[in-house]
Amino acid sequence: MNAKEYLYHHNKHFKLESGSALPGFQLKYTTAGKLNAEQSNVVWVCHALTGNSSFNDWWGDLFVVDGPFDPQEYFIVCANVLGGCYGSTGPLSINPDTSASYFHDFPIITNHDIVRAFDFLRVHLGLEHIHTLIGASLGGQQVLTWAIHQPKVFEHIIPIACNAKHSPWGIAINEAQRMAITVDPTWNSKKSNAGLNGLKAARAMSMPTFRSFKAFENQSDEENQKLIGFNAASYQQYQGEKLASRFNAFSYWTLTEVMDSHNVGRGFSNINEALNRIRAKALVIGIDSDLLFPITEQEFIFKNIRNAQFEIIRSKYGHDAFLIEINKLKSIIQLFIKSKFVYNE
Repeated sequence: MNAKEYLYHHNKHFKLESGSALPGFQLKYTTAGKLNAEQSNVVWVCHALTGNSSFNDWWGDLFVVDGPFDPQEYFIVCANVLGGCYGSTGPLSINPDTSASYFHDFPIITNHDIVRAFDFLRVHLGLEHIHTLIGASLGGQQVLTWAIHQPKVFEHIIPIACNAKHSPWGIAINEAQRMAITVDPTWNSKKSNAGLNGLKAARAMSMPTFRSFKAFENQSDEENQKLIGFNAASYQQYQGEKLASRFNAFSYWTLTEVMDSHNVGRGFSNINEALNRIRAKALVIGIDSDLLFPITEQEFIFKNIRNAQFEIIRSKYGHDAFLIEINKLKSIIQLFIKSKFVYNE
């Protein structure tokens, strides 16, 4: 599949939900496939917390010949989020008002701000309608937010392993990670690698919430005489190093706060009213072993969207099953796209 990368520049004042503003922004986005004459074949992908616009790198099996979204049939778009570090405007970007990087002064942003930026890109691309909007975790939160605020744009939505309002449990986990970043003595410096050791610790803290008890059994030690040097400990070190090699503490801080502030009911009388605004047919997917976004949260979403189907992926891998159990995900999505489900109309 010939995926191509582009930059979209928005050169106008961009007011944020917090009341502050960006003097402008850019989004890096990736496309694959071709737009048909009717413009009826658009699939928009929203990535997870530390993802990027290169959807082939992390969800490639969904976008192959004979997959749910065959690039010979669909035009696929994915944009790196505002606040990220893969080409879109984020904390390491240059603030044109100061000619220096934002660093700690990057403004508070929300999922509403992120999807408004996406919507400017959508209009720029001339896309009046989107066949399917799909995303998981933080990306799933954005799917719901966008479908609520632009209900006429989307024909189908697929929010996976996400929620309508972030839970106190999730907020507590994210705050603990940010606390780990703050105790890194380099965090207060204005350098791109500030807080990097804190980021490693933060990632290690998050891994047990991304996986499950059973998933960590893979790290079991056969040597019964060990006192230190356990496989599970080495795995945590590895995951911290792996993220630090490709991400930065500033974007991690920003995007965990985006997740914390997620509440689709903000600006409406309640969450139920907000979800009821969605007009797209929805496939809501949960994971039975997900500790971070338990399936009760997806059940709530399902019950409050007019035309929705709820499916559960049964897996030992926890929240990360949306990246690991690709064959199960493909099968569920293919049935949905072929309209084999009965909705709760």
